[in-house]
Amino acid sequence: MVREQAGGQGRERYRVPLALAAVYLFWGGTYLGMKYAIQTIPPFLMAGLRFCVAGWILYAVLRLKGEKRPTGAQLKNAGIVGALLLVGGNGIVAMAEQTVPSSIASLLVATVPLWITLIQFITERKKPSVGTAVGIVLGLCGIAALVWNPGAASQTVNLLGILALLLATLSWSAGSLYSAKANMPHSPLLSTSVQMIVGGTLLLILAAFHGDFQGFSFAQVSGSSWLAMGYLILFGSLTGFTAFVWLLKNAEPSVVATYAYVNPVVAILLGWLIAGERHGVNALIAAAVIIVSVVLITRYRDRT
Repeated sequence: MVREQAGGQGRERYRVPLALAAVYLFWGGTYLGMKYAIQTIPPFLMAGLRFCVAGWILYAVLRLKGEKRPTGAQLKNAGIVGALLLVGGNGIVAMAEQTVPSSIASLLVATVPLWITLIQFITERKKPSVGTAVGIVLGLCGIAALVWNPGAASQTVNLLGILALLLATLSWSAGSLYSAKANMPHSPLLSTSVQMIVGGTLLLILAAFHGDFQGFSFAQVSGSSWLAMGYLILFGSLTGFTAFVWLLKNAEPSVVATYAYVNPVVAILLGWLIAGERHGVNALIAAAVIIVSVVLITRYRDRT
């Protein structure tokens, strides 16, 4: 009996590190996954298919396990969040990665805590702590370095792509703030599934208006794009989100928040190792400044 309890405690001890590793690696790898997926699948179509498939799978599993159907108000609010996070956020990121390296995209998306803090300061007069304020200044400096000198990041980067990524981070930040106060489904995973279904459906509609279906054929999709889509659905959306939601309930918030600055490091390494993405010294310095700023903001944002 004692041996069984010790074994259970041992397994419990490794659950948080394993869940963190899943979020670090799987979410950090989604930027490179999108890069390969959009090589032969138009960006909005790719994102719409990804989230519709993942959302319906997750929703079906949760309903079979006995989760209650969301109310009309909860569906509406989850849909709004899905539109802000997945259409305005992830969809634009996928489009921007046509001209921006995956590692640079991950860096700019990592600045979401910065924008959330600034939005709260403007709308709620929520004064940031000294550490958070320093992080905001550093983050803005790092972003400015990439915006004003995109060629330092890579030969394939353009200013419009970087500006599109900044718009995506603002949309993601707005969606995050709205979700914190809105009447959402009680189960975080059920809420996530509805967000993916609504967001994915809106992305498919946007893909139609954007012309993603014109001349497109699934027979033209390369093997690497199919593998990337499988990765994004299975590991990026289903496994990654499940691990993240579990961490929110079973780990300290400060520990969970580390994904915000670990993910871009993972994305930079994967972009270098697998895709051969190279960056100049100025871009690497900007990357270091942005990561430090996110560390400061996530560590000090709840202190006054």
